[in-house]
Amino acid sequence: MCDDGPNCSRHPGRGLIQLEILRILYENPTHGYQIMDELRKSTSNEYAPEPGAIYTMLRRLEQRGLVASRWEKKASRADRRVYTIMQEGKEFLKEGLQMVKRRRGLMDSLVRFYDDNFEDKSTRTRRGP
Repeated sequence: MCDDGPNCSRHPGRGLIQLEILRILYENPTHGYQIMDELRKSTSNEYAPEPGAIYTMLRRLEQRGLVASRWEKKASRADRRVYTIMQEGKEFLKEGLQMVKRRRGLMDSLVRFYDDNFEDKSTRTRRGP
């Protein structure tokens, strides 16, 4: 299951993070630190990715032909690598989001179960065995 210790449930799965990175790049080409900032925002600061993990994921996405990168040179600051989603990345994103949409019913059911059985246990009685 999860090897990240007691807080593993706070981290979205790698597949979802890849989709979120592709979504960010679909909206606008950008650099790694901006991607990390967007990931924190989209998870309400629940997921603060390590730079090494994000850059490793970006390299793998690039090796698979889903994104491309180029160095952006600026006189006023350090050079940085800017990532752009490729057509294959757009197709991968679309297919991944279709899968998420199909699984949404299951997720909604699990959330209802959580709410019914674990949310604010002090004022609710547990249903079921």
